[in-house]
Amino acid sequence: MPRPFGLVLVAVGLGVVLLGLLVWSGALSWLGRLPGDIRIERGNFRVYFPITSMILISLVLTLLINLVRRFF
Repeated sequence: MPRPFGLVLVAVGLGVVLLGLLVWSGALSWLGRLPGDIRIERGNFRVYFPITSMILISLVLTLLINLVRRFF
């Protein structure tokens, strides 16, 4: 396997670990509770549509992927 592939694999692994630490520490607890996220709770019935959170995650991932593509 070529060396750049190994570097990308290590970078992705470090990113996953960093994201896991952020979720574990509670730093991302606001995600899913943004204005525009639809939450319906009645008795033992729950429906949840995280529309705004998914748009935000999509924008961040798009910017990140475009930055990575620009440098590689």
